[in-house]
Amino acid sequence: TPDELRRLQARLGHETPATWEGNLEAVSIGACYVVFEKGIEGSGGPGDRGWAAAATLQPGGPISICVVNGEATAAYRAGELILRAGRLLIGAIEGLTVAPDILLVNATGRDHPRRAGLALHLGYLMKIPTVGVTHRPLVANGDWPPDMDGAATALTIGDTSVGYWYRTVGGTRPLAVHAGWQTSPDLALKIIRSISAGVRTPEPLRVARRAARMARAGKL
Repeated sequence: TPDELRRLQARLGHETPATWEGNLEAVSIGACYVVFEKGIEGSGGPGDRGWAAAATLQPGGPISICVVNGEATAAYRAGELILRAGRLLIGAIEGLTVAPDILLVNATGRDHPRRAGLALHLGYLMKIPTVGVTHRPLVANGDWPPDMDGAATALTIGDTSVGYWYRTVGGTRPLAVHAGWQTSPDLALKIIRSISAGVRTPEPLRVARRAARMARAGKL
């Protein structure tokens, strides 16, 4: 229920799991993305049809993709996305033939009223380090970075850093990069920097987004 979720988020937001340590040149990085049927009015509701895709990119290996479809289990409500899309996303992640070592999520992490957005919550549930990647912060604040490749500025809530604005490519809008489960703001930025040279959207997330949209259009 929403009340149970808020209590769990408050607990997760205070937890400090060990930060992931590993070689970014030798890990499989995955991503997940969900879309819902077009034409939904307002916040939608339970029963809205959705398509979730997950993808894993391996160093020097093939891409693993899984797409699932089903029904939303709740209306959209900021800060409570796990109730609407969690089952779909988990189904797509679990269906991957190659499990990722790190997961990118199109959602916030520590940038959340209870410091436990969907990116962090999925990592907790799936027992995998996560990084959130969005077009804008949820409650954090920070100035945009200079208009140049690789520029970054901190996103903060009060005096606490929760992520970064990161301009992957000069001349484009920066992305909001969020600390998630087992990732600090600095580690989250390091991960995104390792896979986004020359492109605005990190490749695993781009692949998952494209697969979800193609499935919705009946082309996959």
